[in-house]
Amino acid sequence: MSNRLKDFINEHLENINREIVYQVERLEAPQALKDSMLYSLKAGGKRIRPLFVVAVSEMFQNKQKEVYTVGAAVEMIHTYSLIHDDLPSMDNDELRRGKPTNHVVFGEAMATLAGDALNTLAFGVLARMENVSPEKKVELINLLSIASGAEGMVGGQVLDLDGENRRLNLSELEHVHRNKTGAILRFSIESGAVLSDATMDARKALIEYAHHIGLAFQIQDDILDVEGTSEQLGKTAGKDEESNKSTYPALLTLEGAKQKLQEHYQSALKALDNLSEDTTLLKEFANYIVSRNN
Repeated sequence: MSNRLKDFINEHLENINREIVYQVERLEAPQALKDSMLYSLKAGGKRIRPLFVVAVSEMFQNKQKEVYTVGAAVEMIHTYSLIHDDLPSMDNDELRRGKPTNHVVFGEAMATLAGDALNTLAFGVLARMENVSPEKKVELINLLSIASGAEGMVGGQVLDLDGENRRLNLSELEHVHRNKTGAILRFSIESGAVLSDATMDARKALIEYAHHIGLAFQIQDDILDVEGTSEQLGKTAGKDEESNKSTYPALLTLEGAKQKLQEHYQSALKALDNLSEDTTLLKEFANYIVSRNN
């Protein structure tokens, strides 16, 4: 990780985490439910999605504090999806971010409800932003609904489950991950552009970047599931093979997956060439995503 990216993360991570916790703690809700929600939100994670919201906004010289609110909302969606992914009815995993999964600590019913609560809270957080126009709030809520629902992440999860029972081809596998992983990353990147009144041409370039970086993110996840350890990853290594999931290494071989990773990385960088703004930070984020070890 470059020094510039480290400095950027150090500058903004505390504000992101503070906003996430604030939005849950302020709720008039059963404490047991809030404890379950905060357990997974505070369990760690790289916060790549909210950091992308901030990074894109900064690229357009937009420093409004609402970037942290949008970042908190997208992290809630991401965390809810992890809680539900780990449930016995889904991946049945007992380790997430190096800690026992939510249902192991709080029980399956409470974990399910905590995920439900985070999902719905994310949209309320966007709706209640004070210094964002009604038009932008509606656009952000609509974009997040598409990215996280049947047309995006949830649809991708269904296709991923289907892939456990048969071998997907490359086109089908990319379709899964454009939705399961890529859709929320795309929202994170596009939302920064929406907040910053970016031109449609700029948004188009960023969406292209998001498309390739989302696929690269998933390919690296698949590679790490083969090469990494549970301690290194903070989750159960080898779970994909155990579940007989369609993955890039299974389809392309490990070396083929690494080659495809580099192809999407280079395509992501090329998409940024269409922007007149300083894209150095987004390039460094791309490099971090393809070279991370957890």
